[in-house]
Amino acid sequence: MFDFDRPIDRRGGEFPDSTKWNKYAGRDVIPLWVADMDFAAPPPVLAALHRRIDQGVFGYGQPWPSLVDAVVGHLDREYGWTIDPDWLVWLPGLVTGLHVACRARGDAGSAVFTATPIYPPFLSAPAHSERRTVTAPLVMDDQGWSWDWAAVDGVLRSARPSQFLLCHPHNPVGRSWREDELWQLLALAEKHDFVVCSDEIHCDLILATGRRHQPFATLSPEAAKRSITLMAPSKTFNVPGLGCAFAVIPDARLRRDFRGAMYGIVPHVNSLGLVACEAALRDGVEWRRELLTYLRGNARLVERFVAGRSELAMAPVEATYLAWIDARGMGVENPQRVFEAAGVGLSDGADFGAPGFVRLNFGCRRELLETALARMAQALD
Repeated sequence: MFDFDRPIDRRGGEFPDSTKWNKYAGRDVIPLWVADMDFAAPPPVLAALHRRIDQGVFGYGQPWPSLVDAVVGHLDREYGWTIDPDWLVWLPGLVTGLHVACRARGDAGSAVFTATPIYPPFLSAPAHSERRTVTAPLVMDDQGWSWDWAAVDGVLRSARPSQFLLCHPHNPVGRSWREDELWQLLALAEKHDFVVCSDEIHCDLILATGRRHQPFATLSPEAAKRSITLMAPSKTFNVPGLGCAFAVIPDARLRRDFRGAMYGIVPHVNSLGLVACEAALRDGVEWRRELLTYLRGNARLVERFVAGRSELAMAPVEATYLAWIDARGMGVENPQRVFEAAGVGLSDGADFGAPGFVRLNFGCRRELLETALARMAQALD
């Protein structure tokens, strides 16, 4: 029904605004780095944006009842999560939410915990709020990526953080955390008395068959009370440039502190972002279903390629459209530069706290992905 193989020129032309493609402007490099898909947004989103633009006035906007209903309905339908509309706090982006969460908890100099490798803003946001970032590494074995709970507990006991920044599903390792893992995290939260700020922006992109995302806050009333859940339509429906996200904060005091940390700093969400959010969550179900089928095909293509190369390794991608590839077997200082020189632009694992790895965004046309993998093979050969 939807054509994910249709080429769309993002190199320049009338709309030369693509951060993803402009990084390699004038060079024959396929950009598979930043988490930005090359697919057009769902037709219902485009239609809603056209209607809003035709109205012609773009003053300050605020959420409206049918938009709130779309969010509440989406969370109930997809995750069985019944929320009170008062729990919603609207944001111009999810990274903004990470920064606000750090400001809202603890005092200057207090610790914020996260597990590495991790999406780079998790490592930088605490420092921008005069907090300390403390970490423990995830571990990789024959079963894939998992937690070293003893190491995590040791860091928590020593650092006594006010907050735990969770990435769920995890960017970049592609894990969709299981319920038993979330319960283990809740036990640590109660033991060490911290709030869990859960980035769940990839929650609608579960690729593992038979799996369903479970928000951390839905575990129990105790989990909800110490949770800040950050969500957005931007990754799933490919509208990150419209800048719209939201936090779900059940606890009134925590929500008040979060809003207080926003005051005078965080701008209003733009009107087009709000329009896109409603249309995506209300009318984008069929498009998302076909997108997931297409992304699963791309993920298997990358996994087969990596499995055929002794220099590379990766775990299966359970969620997201991002492949986290261990390239240390190449025996080079910076694998990202080697692939870039061969015409494929990947993310450098060092930015995620893991030198020797690369992150590959397979949210693109399959033909383009096949060309990129052929270039990577040539670089390895």
